[in-house]
Order: sequence, then C-alpha cells, then structure tokens
Amino acid sequence: MSTAQIAEANQPFPAHPFSKNALKTREDVVAACASLLDPLEAGFSPECALVRVGGTGTRFDETAAQIEGYARPLWGLAALLTGNSTYRNTHIFVKGIVSGTNPDGPEFWGNMEDLDQRMVESCPIGYTLAVAGKDFWDPLTEQEKKNVATWIGSMNDKEMPNTNWLWFRVFANLGLKANNAPYSHERIEKDMDHLDTFHRGDGWSNDGPEGYTQMDYYSGSYAIQYLQLLYAKLAASFDPKRAEEYKRRARQYALDFVHYQAPDGHSIPFGRSLTYRFATIGFWSAFAFADVEPPEPLTWGMIKGLLLRNFRWWSKQPHIFQPNGMLNIGYTYPNYYLAENYNSPGSPYWCMLAFAALAQPASHPFWSSTEEPHPFTQSSSPLPAIKALKHPQHIMVHKGGHTFLLSSGQKCHYPLKATQAKYGHFAYSSAFGYSVPTGSYTLEQWVPESALALSDDRGEIWKMRREVENAQFLEKDGLPVLYSTMHPWKDVEVKTWLAPPTDDAPCWHLRIHNIKTGRDLQSAEGGFAIYGMRQRDGRALTALSSESPNEGIQSTECDAVVVSRAGASGVAELLQATGRKGGICNVDANSNLIESRTILPTMYADLTAGSTTWFGTAVFAIPTSAEGWQDKWKSEWEKRPKVPAWVTELVKAAS
Repeated sequence: MSTAQIAEANQPFPAHPFSKNALKTREDVVAACASLLDPLEAGFSPECALVRVGGTGTRFDETAAQIEGYARPLWGLAALLTGNSTYRNTHIFVKGIVSGTNPDGPEFWGNMEDLDQRMVESCPIGYTLAVAGKDFWDPLTEQEKKNVATWIGSMNDKEMPNTNWLWFRVFANLGLKANNAPYSHERIEKDMDHLDTFHRGDGWSNDGPEGYTQMDYYSGSYAIQYLQLLYAKLAASFDPKRAEEYKRRARQYALDFVHYQAPDGHSIPFGRSLTYRFATIGFWSAFAFADVEPPEPLTWGMIKGLLLRNFRWWSKQPHIFQPNGMLNIGYTYPNYYLAENYNSPGSPYWCMLAFAALAQPASHPFWSSTEEPHPFTQSSSPLPAIKALKHPQHIMVHKGGHTFLLSSGQKCHYPLKATQAKYGHFAYSSAFGYSVPTGSYTLEQWVPESALALSDDRGEIWKMRREVENAQFLEKDGLPVLYSTMHPWKDVEVKTWLAPPTDDAPCWHLRIHNIKTGRDLQSAEGGFAIYGMRQRDGRALTALSSESPNEGIQSTECDAVVVSRAGASGVAELLQATGRKGGICNVDANSNLIESRTILPTMYADLTAGSTTWFGTAVFAIPTSAEGWQDKWKSEWEKRPKVPAWVTELVKAAS
C-alpha cells in the first residue's frame, strides 16, 4: 500500500454503521435508518423538542434550526414504524412533539409567522401523524393533542412562498385530518388547486409559477412528485380522482427520471440543496410507498435496484459523517461552499425521505422482487442512450460508460449562492459532479467547470452563464441539440449549441459558441473537473509519459487532458484560427462536490472589442465506471469528433 493509499484509508474515528451496511435487504435498510437516527440522541434538548446537530448558523433563527434537527429524521422514523418495525428511541421523539407544541413549556417552538421555516418542518410532523398516529398521536392526552393541532393550525392564515412550500401546509393539515383533529379543509383545497397549476406536462412540475424554469430534484424526489405520491396513498379514500392523477403523472415521470441515475447508483448532481444527499432517490421510495404500478419497461426489481444501489454508493462515502455519527453539511465531504443560506446543521436529514419504502411490508413486490441491474447495463437496453426532456430542458446521455446531462434554460428564481454553477453549467456528470466557486478573485476561485467564463478586467472578475434567452431544442443529424443565447454584458452576446455524443465518438460531446463582443475579453472554458493527485504518493499530477500512461496531465495548442484514478477528462478546439490554447486550471480545493482536490482541463483565448468569434469545443470524458477505461481512454481520446456539417453551415452563413 502506498503512502497516498494509507493516507486515504486513515480515519480519525471508527466507520459509521451505515458505511458497513450491505444495504441489500429490507432488514438492512431498517438498520440503516436506525443507524442514522441513533447519533441524534446526544443532540436532544432536556425536553426533547430540539436537536442540535452542529454550530453553524443559517438565515433563520436557531430554534427553527434545531426544530429541523428534530423533525427531518421523522421522514425515516415514521416510515419505519408504519412498516411495523420498532425503534428504541421513538419515545424521545414523541416527548419532543409534546414539548415543542406546549405553549406553556420551556421548549415551545413558537407559533408560525409569515414565511416561517417552521412551516417546512411541519410537513414531516404532519406526515408522521398521518402514518404513525398510533405512536405519535394516540398516546397523547387530550390537552397535548389540542396543543399539536393549535400549533399546526397557526400556519393556515400565514403567507407562504409560491413554491413547493405549499405542499408542507397540505401535509401538516393531513396529519390532523388523519386523526380526526381540527384542521382546515378549505386550506388544503386551495393549496392543492394552486399546486396543480405548477404541472407542465408529462409528469413534470415546475417549482413555482410561470416566468422561469426550475425543475431540479425539488420537482421530483425532494418535494413535488414525492409528496404527490404520498398524497395519492393517504388521500385515496377522500380524493380518489386526484390520487389517480398523481399516480399517472408518476408513471410518466419515472420514464424520464430513471435517466438521472448512473448504473453505479449515483444520481447526477444538479441544482440546489444537494446536501440532502440520498434524498435525490426519494422518488423511487415514494413510488413503492404509493404502490404505483411500474410503467414498462421498468419493473419492481429495477426500481428496488435504483434505490439500493444509491444507498450503497453513499455508504462508500465515509466523510459525510461528523465524528459523533451525525451527518454534516456537504456532499461527499464537509463543504460549506456548496451550502445554501437555508442549510442549517440539521438540514441534511431531509435525506430521510429515501426511507419511505419501509412503510411497505416485506411481502410487497418492491421488497420481495429480486434486485435487477440498471437498464443501461443490459446488452440491449430498453431505454434510449440519449433522450431529450423538453420540460427541464435537459438532454440525458449514457454513452461511453458515462451518465451525464446537457442543460440550458434553467435558473433559480432568486439570487441563490453559486446559482451559475448549480443551474447554468453546460453539462452535469454522475461521475465527476459539478464545481462551485470558492471566492470572487481569479479564475481558480471562480472555477469554469463545464462553463464558458468571460472577464473584462484582466481576469479578476469572471462571468459565467446564469440566465439564458430563447432556450430551445433543435434536431441535427437525427440527434437533439440545445440552443440558447446569453448576454453577460449588454454589448456581449453568446450563442451556444450543445450536442450529445455520436456513435463514432461516444466519449465526446460538443459545445459550439458564437461570441460577439463590444469589449476586450479573456475567455476560459473547462471540461469536467477531475481528481488531480497521483496514486503512488498523493502529490499533484505531473506530465503523462510512457512510464505513467494512465496518470498525468497533457496540454497543447489545441487541447488538454487529465488522467487520474477518477478516469480521464479533456477538452479540444475543433475549429481553426480561434487562437485558443489548451491548459490546466489549478482550481481551488473543495470546489468540487465529489473530490476535494481537482484540476480542470481548460481552453483559453483572448477576444478583442468589435470581434465575432466561433468556438468549437469538444469535451471528452471517460469515468472509472466505464469497463476497461484504462486500456481504451487513449484510443477514445484520439477519436476526435469531426466538425458536423451543420456547424460548418452555421459558420459559413454567419461570415
């Protein structure tokens, strides 16, 4: 074992039980859920209404942050109890709801105000009351029940954001309804009617009204599809028409959503709130909870595999835990650059959404079916390798052993931190993740990963794609292409075409840019950020050589490539006379979601005021999950794609 391998293996605390779990059976998943709940015991307040997970702050008050620590684990605990499993500390959580809703007690949560974070946490509480009332409602005294109902009811006349938040009020009221407690039927109906206006078709819902496109994991696993499925199960008796409609939408959505997961189990990181980690796969767990019939070609065995492989992928990420066993803020390691301003230390426990399937007994076909591999691994996959999704404006790709997407047109409707990285990148990869800026000075801090970065001040401040105009699908040579326009400054226009890989060059995708500028600019465009250290000693990669053919860096006048234990990542310029040069950008540590030390193959060029320039960027990637990648990366790298005829025609027509 090398020094680098010893350093990687060296850990300051014992492995978490979740990391040692086989995660293959229902019993394994029950144990995994319990292993995430157990460490929270140390964080409970004296009256158990609050749970402290860490010491960092957030945009809302500390009480609300510790209510998160209490309430979010209920997503898992409630499902576990509904499935007739038991948990040794259930009584502590029951004591917490009693204390938190007692207006005369020392740990009263406080009644809700407009736009209150408490509204969010009332959702898992309402869900728990609805499905596990025998544990959380029946043992309460009449006064305690009245306190719970009064606390939940305090939200019914308050302002809420016009987003997925409306679902939280629905579920808070459903929890009361399920236990014959006072609730607002009118409030549920109004919120449900409005939430249905978010639906855009084919099972896809926008996270909010018209005017912008935001369809990330909140549209599916984090909130909208997930809660529609839970509602379909809970409301089947009193709202059967809507329940059936939500199941119909879920079957449609499933055939798109399956493309977001790689065969190794990891979901493509995209959008905000990724510190929720395996909540990205919650849709499939809710699919089982609601007992929706899988649409062909999907089967229960495939869906079971999608959930369990994702759990297993996360079990191989030891740095998601604090030394005390609680989750931390980050993705595969602690990372505050990634965090949103609403991420408190308790926020990551939204991941417990993924345990909804535990509400189903072992006899359910989800659990009784034999786990099947991802459809992409079949010799003749029943799913297309490339699929255009018109609503989220994504082109889904599984080619060359790489699962990723091309994106245009999405944005967050408020000034989210690092929004250009979370929604504006050209591509998002299951293998390489995405990268966020670490600061606002120099390119290394801005990190132009899967992005075209432009600077008009000699490289101090850089602009990347955040908002686009006229995003649309085109068809070129029988394949979907995404077109969009952006104006980073009033006198600068960038038109972009994104094209997926072809069979002739399965490890390459294309980005064609037409840039008209009224000012002098520096430009830098990166491929996928990739782990940048040597295996033998853990030091920075050096040049590729005959002695080191599968580990190193290389750059020329027209390309750059990096090869490491993570696979190979590269970029190349296909058009002539662009003045672009290849190089390696030593981006800041901790900018990437998956690897804490990455480097970035990058193309550089200067543009002069009054010029119009075409870039033909070819982006290469082959991850370690691709079979035999070490033996074939070089030959695939040499399969440089040719400039398509439609690109030649575009350039000619513009000249």
